[in-house]
Amino acid sequence: MTKPDKLEEIFRLQEQLNKRIGVDTTTMTDEERVKWVLNYCRAMTQEIAELTDSVPWKWWAKYQKFDKQNAKVEVIDLMHFLISIGQVLEMTPDDFYDAYTKKHKVNLARQDSGYSTKDEHDSRHI
Repeated sequence: MTKPDKLEEIFRLQEQLNKRIGVDTTTMTDEERVKWVLNYCRAMTQEIAELTDSVPWKWWAKYQKFDKQNAKVEVIDLMHFLISIGQVLEMTPDDFYDAYTKKHKVNLARQDSGYSTKDEHDSRHI
């Protein structure tokens, strides 16, 4: 028995969870897609705040501790919402992988060139 592709499985599980809570991306209008991208962005903002609170970021406070385990959980929470955004935008695991690898090449090229100028068009092909 072969194991499923991990990214495909993550997308499948997220779609299943979203449908369970009433979010079905397969029937969304563009207006609903805008609404859900914004909803998920707001949720991610909160999760980033929770991740930030997992590390001692207050340089003036001595009581803080690094909570590595909670930081890992917050990263996974972010992943839930990020995958949901991808699904709202009708991305498949293959789309996600292809866009990631193309953007990775752009980022490498930026580093190789010293990234001394901003070019908003170097990622438009993705």
